[in-house]
Amino acid sequence: MRQHFVQSLLGPALAIALLAAIESLLCAVVADGLTRTRHDPNAELIGQGLGNLVVPFFGGITATAAMARTATNIKSGAFSPIAAVVHSLVVLLAVVALAGLLGFVPMAALAALLFVIAWNMSEARHFMHTLRSAPASDVWVLVICFALTVIFDMVIAVAVGIGLAAALFIRRMAQLTHTQRLTAPSSGEHFPPEVALYKMTGPLFFGAAEKAIATLRVIDHNVRIVVLDMRDVPSLDTTAMVALDTLRREMGEQGVGVMFVGLPPRLALKIKRAGIHREVGKLAVVSNLAHAERMARRWLGHAR
Repeated sequence: MRQHFVQSLLGPALAIALLAAIESLLCAVVADGLTRTRHDPNAELIGQGLGNLVVPFFGGITATAAMARTATNIKSGAFSPIAAVVHSLVVLLAVVALAGLLGFVPMAALAALLFVIAWNMSEARHFMHTLRSAPASDVWVLVICFALTVIFDMVIAVAVGIGLAAALFIRRMAQLTHTQRLTAPSSGEHFPPEVALYKMTGPLFFGAAEKAIATLRVIDHNVRIVVLDMRDVPSLDTTAMVALDTLRREMGEQGVGVMFVGLPPRLALKIKRAGIHREVGKLAVVSNLAHAERMARRWLGHAR
């Protein structure tokens, strides 16, 4: 019974945590724009998390940064966190001192007030501006999340929105990753005709590794060495390392050597830990194209 209760609360709890983090960071960005300062996202989220963990023991509820009150404080001359403390104390005193009078406020008046607040929070102008100016993929994510929020609830909308945003990010990163063959390097090295030079650009991860490496499998029969300029590859995941290892094995079976050029030390250590080791005439990891040219000529001289 208790396990089922925890499982039923886990989804809404994660959704609330994500919404609270997003809203607070957005509020901090707006405050930075108004004050021309720069906030610490880690401090913001840690402080909010600790506060939301402690406040339920005192009868409080989950809270986030308030964009409207933050902007009002700044426009009123506030420049330190003390302003938020003073604001909280004023609200507390108003509630304690005027609780009896607030009980006589008609519910219809409160409903009208909530309608106005909800309309201001919807930011209809910004919503319409986003629909007109944002890329089509972002517009679809916005419309789908909006529809799910209205039809179902925010928990489902947040979960679906995160999934769509992640898929969109993966697609964009995959579009940035590509491999092209170079006839001559811009740095002036002159490789022998038996050497094929390729330039890899973008992160190599599960969504783009196979596409980027597939280009290398179509090479001339006269090519004896493939040089991969990987200076613009910022990251490698496990899928990419498996693909590189497979490429190395396939090239080795065809008698073609492979050189990785310009890998940062951390990525070179990664592929070494993955079992991709240097082997004379078959695999090398070098720092620059000049070194690759000298090693390629040495390999070709030994082969002859």
